[in-house]
Amino acid sequence: MKRIKLFLIVCLITTKAFCLGVNMDEPKTIKSDKIYYNVKSEEIKASGNTEVFNASGQKIKLNELSLSKKTTNASASDIELWLGSHVYIKADKITRDGEETIATHANFTACEDCDMYGAAWNIHARTIIHDQQEKMLYFHNASFWLANDNIPIFWLPYYEMPDPSVKYKTGFLSPSFSSTNGMGTQINIPFYINISDRHDLTTTLSYLTNENPLFQAEHRLNMRHSEFRTKGSFTHNEAGKNRWHVFNDDVIEMGDNARTTIYIERTSDKTYLQKYGFYDYQPYLDSGAKLELFGQTSYAVADTHIFQELRSPSGNQQIASGNILPNIRGVYQTDPFWHETFLSLSGDILAVSGNSADSQRAIGEARIVSPWTLWGGNRLTFSVASRYDIYNFDKTAIYENDGTNASFTGIKTRFLPSGYVEWGLPLYSADTTSDWTYIIEPRARLTIMTHNNKDSVFAIDNDSAGRFLSDTTLFSGNRYAGMDVWENGNFIDYGARWAAFNAKNNIEVFLGQTYDFDDGKEDFYDNGFRNGFSDYVGRIAYSREYLQISSRFRNDRDTMKLNHSENSIYFGHDKTYIMLGHIWDTQPIDIYSDGDKDTHEIVTGVGLKLTKRTSIKGSVIYNLYEHIVQRHSGGIFYDHPCYYLSFEYQRDNATKEDYVGNTTFQFKFGISIDSKHY
Repeated sequence: MKRIKLFLIVCLITTKAFCLGVNMDEPKTIKSDKIYYNVKSEEIKASGNTEVFNASGQKIKLNELSLSKKTTNASASDIELWLGSHVYIKADKITRDGEETIATHANFTACEDCDMYGAAWNIHARTIIHDQQEKMLYFHNASFWLANDNIPIFWLPYYEMPDPSVKYKTGFLSPSFSSTNGMGTQINIPFYINISDRHDLTTTLSYLTNENPLFQAEHRLNMRHSEFRTKGSFTHNEAGKNRWHVFNDDVIEMGDNARTTIYIERTSDKTYLQKYGFYDYQPYLDSGAKLELFGQTSYAVADTHIFQELRSPSGNQQIASGNILPNIRGVYQTDPFWHETFLSLSGDILAVSGNSADSQRAIGEARIVSPWTLWGGNRLTFSVASRYDIYNFDKTAIYENDGTNASFTGIKTRFLPSGYVEWGLPLYSADTTSDWTYIIEPRARLTIMTHNNKDSVFAIDNDSAGRFLSDTTLFSGNRYAGMDVWENGNFIDYGARWAAFNAKNNIEVFLGQTYDFDDGKEDFYDNGFRNGFSDYVGRIAYSREYLQISSRFRNDRDTMKLNHSENSIYFGHDKTYIMLGHIWDTQPIDIYSDGDKDTHEIVTGVGLKLTKRTSIKGSVIYNLYEHIVQRHSGGIFYDHPCYYLSFEYQRDNATKEDYVGNTTFQFKFGISIDSKHY
């Protein structure tokens, strides 16, 4: 009986002294060569091979143990603590004083045997202190090593991190480093603040050698039916200016049939985002809110947009301006009431303001669509529509018949009836000697609508931006971008699509053209439309495993001169690839862009997988007209389940106001602990 009691005491005290995250609720098993117990002082000593382990695999191995029940102090030598299948601490000596366990000349890893080479990473420290109450690990005189102690990364006099049982913990995160030719070396020190399991905040202080410090913050909140994201930055630069940005994106689900979105994108000036590395080459920033309502056959949306332009005028080119406050649109579609024929009703209210000019519009449209499948696979679709527009202008520039524009205040209305009939005949053929299937589909669409006259010309600064013929605008009712500028008269679109595919390959070819029956005013010289036959438009695409090729083009109808071309080739798999992209576009010649250069760029990218987790990649954007490299970048990346390591280089040759292209070097490193191991 005494031996049994003694064994229970040893189990209780030893487990308490050396848990370091070991699950206290699981049954424990303790083994030791020799155990000595002093009944009077209630001290325990164990020698030889001693183990404490539980059902989940957590265990302690030690050789010498000294333990006092009264003072809860303990010490042991040659200790191995296994907190999970991959979490491991080994030390020459471990002592416990109250809630603190101190490991001397210790080695810690949370990725033991994750690689065939052993531990993926290790932290060697003169002292590791584990505070069980705070659930923190404190490292003194620590060095970080990769690949089973083969690659030294860095040394720190002091380092702290949550123990593996902690999912979220307030504290410093791994820093990152970068260097630019404009602002010198930048050191980013992030601090994570855990508010709850669904609510946190990260603040970052960035020290720059050639500029004043930069402050960043990112806030995240997840709720049951909504999520909120906000990030921003601020600096008071050496020139004495306050520069900042804020990006916000909130989504609130209001049941199954409604959703609200709030979005904010704002910055102090045109070049701040680009100069400080927050720029994704967006031409403008958009702020506003949106309310969406869903139905089984209906949809309604009310949204607002407040824009901030980041582009600068080039030559005679004008930059669009104005805000949309508000835009309300609703669509309702009936169930088929006769042979798949249905009715759709839509309404649109839009207000545009900016540059001392305001305009409001209300659009209502009713459309009947009737699709039919006839003998031989012929498909016919008939549609008629009636649209009525009401515009209220206040000092707004509008088009005149002679091609000029003038300020106008007042109300304009227009009635726009239209209709179309579309025919298509998909023909299928399966090759009996192979697994190929072939499709050829001729298609034509005749559109009839009213002529525009002097009472139907509308504002320059509303939502339309001209028209350009392409394979995507063919077979559409209105080929202008936007709703304000309308097609003029009757036209017919026609073309043919050929496709072939089998289990591994997919090929598609399309070629089309449009014919205008009426001689309309040419708003652009080389937009693809002519008085009569237009340019030719088309696309070619091929894809199979590891290879994708695509080309979209527009050729002059008389000379077959290439006026627009977009091409891309991608060959590769996983992290090894070659990518090539090319765009050619003739600059439209009008009063705004005369003299501007055409667009002619090539984009290349390569990636090479060196090992299972190591890869390099790079990209170049080259301007073929100006014969300059616009932007190029490259880097080496190591992606491991337990840590990541990267070194990147980027050069941006763009110039805009106070921004002159930056050369940036960036180093990132971080460790992660997979919670499934604990």
